[in-house]
Amino acid sequence: MFGTNLNSWDLLVVVFYFGFQLSLGLIFRAFSKDASDYFRAGGSILWWLVGASAFMTQFSAWTFTGAAGKAYLDGSLVAAVFFGNAVGYLGNYFLTAHRFRRLRVITPIEAVRDRYGNKNEQVFTWIQVPMSIVYAGIWLNGLGIVASSFFNIPMSVTIIIVGVVVVFMSVTGGSWAIIASDFMQTVLLMSITIVACFLALSHPAVGGLSGFIEKVPEHHFKVWESEDASFVYLWIFAAFVIQSFKLNNMFESYRYLAVKDDKQAKKAALMAATLMFVGPFIWFIPPMAASIIQPDLSLVFPHLGEKAHEGAFVFIGLELMPAGMLGLLLCALFAATISSMDSGLNRNAGIIVKNFYNPVFRPDASGKELLVAGKIASALFGVLIICSALMISQIQQYDLFEIMVLFGALIAIPYAMPLVWGIFFKGAPRWAAWSSLIVGLTFSYIAKFQFDPSWLGYTDLSGREASDLLYIISGLGNIFVCSVWFFLTIWIGRLTGYKEKPATEKLFENLKKPVNYTGEGGVESDGKQARILGLLCFVYGGFITLLGVAIPNQLSGRLCFAFCGLLIVAIGTLLYQASKKVNPGDRKP
Repeated sequence: MFGTNLNSWDLLVVVFYFGFQLSLGLIFRAFSKDASDYFRAGGSILWWLVGASAFMTQFSAWTFTGAAGKAYLDGSLVAAVFFGNAVGYLGNYFLTAHRFRRLRVITPIEAVRDRYGNKNEQVFTWIQVPMSIVYAGIWLNGLGIVASSFFNIPMSVTIIIVGVVVVFMSVTGGSWAIIASDFMQTVLLMSITIVACFLALSHPAVGGLSGFIEKVPEHHFKVWESEDASFVYLWIFAAFVIQSFKLNNMFESYRYLAVKDDKQAKKAALMAATLMFVGPFIWFIPPMAASIIQPDLSLVFPHLGEKAHEGAFVFIGLELMPAGMLGLLLCALFAATISSMDSGLNRNAGIIVKNFYNPVFRPDASGKELLVAGKIASALFGVLIICSALMISQIQQYDLFEIMVLFGALIAIPYAMPLVWGIFFKGAPRWAAWSSLIVGLTFSYIAKFQFDPSWLGYTDLSGREASDLLYIISGLGNIFVCSVWFFLTIWIGRLTGYKEKPATEKLFENLKKPVNYTGEGGVESDGKQARILGLLCFVYGGFITLLGVAIPNQLSGRLCFAFCGLLIVAIGTLLYQASKKVNPGDRKP
């Protein structure tokens, strides 16, 4: 077991990290005065904070367990999912980010209501909420695999502890704390993964970048040469298309509802696209290098059984990182998961409060009542996510990578399609939304439970090939089938003389009208945001830098800490200096 690899310095790093995360909820507690503040930070967040948050919400420990395990086995193929995210964010930049901000709503489901009516508001609420819970459960389960081994405790205990911390931060600080946390975690994640990449390439068995390219299994770069890669080209194409549609549906507007205006929404999208494109070149080198250093990870992680490959990234930390930095790596894995979970908690709470509790039960509720209801809902969803993660940990048929991508193709795409086209085409009647969803879920059922590969002439497929084919058929098939049905409803609407409702007309009028932040009642706080984030970077970066001095490592180990700590301090310095140049009248909190 490798729980013994955490020494007292590692534990100090982890304790400080959790204390720091908990403090964010308290620091930003006063920022949330009403439901708009709590669920979307009052639409006043700066673009670089929203861009970092959008980037981090695509991460969890799954990236460094399930996805890293895929990189260990199949090499660079896994990067297609993340490059697909980059393409999706470019779609946000060119097509949807400014439209999303112009929706002028607190939750994305309010936009669904304006576009498709009250019935679809409830349908998409009660599909999205459990779907988000399952996603968060997958992420939390991935973290449990790693953390339970670090601490040598049962996975269930790890899942519960981490879930409680996330719930506390989300409940107390709301979207302000969440977005600030995502920014801090972006900086931590990138710095520690750069160090892991450098250490992996520096290992004698790897021999630098040239040795890495020469020694990894040939199919890691020539993905088409793997013995069970019959559908690899179609799989890559499907990953790009599926991820792009998933990130450009109306529900994903929640990322940009918190930003100040159209232009900043586009900047945030471009930042997320850039980070998402650069990231895979860093993240997946360590697990691929692990396949050179240790070709059989079951010898290292016997307790993971057939899923030992999911420990590939952690193996690099165990094998190569200096004392104390293993704790920092664990914090980066916590950061990846927390960034996804806290956003999901806040988003779900907002949906339930603004799209169910408020309109159905308490139409005259005060802003304070909705704020309290949001906090209670966040806590309840936290409990459900923890339960979801505990259930997913019992699934043995698929590994984490397959669970994640198949869930997206089978469930998320049918949900997304009417919310993609609905923001561009006004002619679809209201029943187009729920009927497209039913058509897609029906197709998913057929693809998963009725489809036989022999119908296409394929027999004796390996487990990977069968999974790849299911992903391709269900994902691309749903995009095609749901789109055809959606546009068919437009044709039917024209034949039957369908006319748009006033709320829908108003929505499309808003989509043409740029957001005037101050003119629409917004209060400038750019300087305060930059100053607080700068000070937080000083605190966290300074702590890591001091560890490099205090921990008795060799010079190379001290330099690793210095790189991470001083990088965070440098970013904090830039932010603090920037805070003095904007909103000069707002220099004191």
